[in-house]
Amino acid sequence: MSSKKINNTHLEKLGKNDFIPLICAAAALRKENHLKALLEKSKLHGIKEKPLYESLLQNYLFTGYPSAMISLKILKEYYPKLENLLHESWDLNKYRARGTKNCKKIYGRKFDKLISNIKSFSPELSDWLLLEGYGKVMGRKGLSLKQRELNNVSVLTALKFEDQLYSHINGAFRTNSSKQQIERVINNLDFLDDKKISKFGMKVLKTYLQQKSFV
Repeated sequence: MSSKKINNTHLEKLGKNDFIPLICAAAALRKENHLKALLEKSKLHGIKEKPLYESLLQNYLFTGYPSAMISLKILKEYYPKLENLLHESWDLNKYRARGTKNCKKIYGRKFDKLISNIKSFSPELSDWLLLEGYGKVMGRKGLSLKQRELNNVSVLTALKFEDQLYSHINGAFRTNSSKQQIERVINNLDFLDDKKISKFGMKVLKTYLQQKSFV
């Protein structure tokens, strides 16, 4: 993990709403020092463990189990009462129903085309998208779908997944984020010491705004 020094000037300029998406990106890039500094500061801002837990748990959809386990273990260092959070029981029918609902909200009129396209090269991934991604994970309580989409924008910008970022920028707009909120999430990634990341994100956002092929 990264051992670079923290930009404390940038850290001090962050507002309360800036922390969660940036924490997700720091975890995704395995920047441990940045993640710890952000968690320490978020605690001072009064950010509770539940939204942080849900956000880092969601990361596994994009970064895998090893990354999620590392970041959640670090989270417990700063929020030791994580074991008190409610564990959701499994219900595949519930997951599928809320996954379909959430995915339609994110993709709008592109929903059927999305499912058909993914099914053409992987029926399993098409099914898991609804069941696992939008149902089991992104449908959990404790974090709004709007916040989840802003987290996705942050992580997908950091990982430079262009097509997925484009889709989740659309999702952020469809869950009532403003252009200014999305821009701030992307530009805050400069805190992670690589301005190429935010430059990439802003380029994708600009393309989206020019095309507006979703919404």
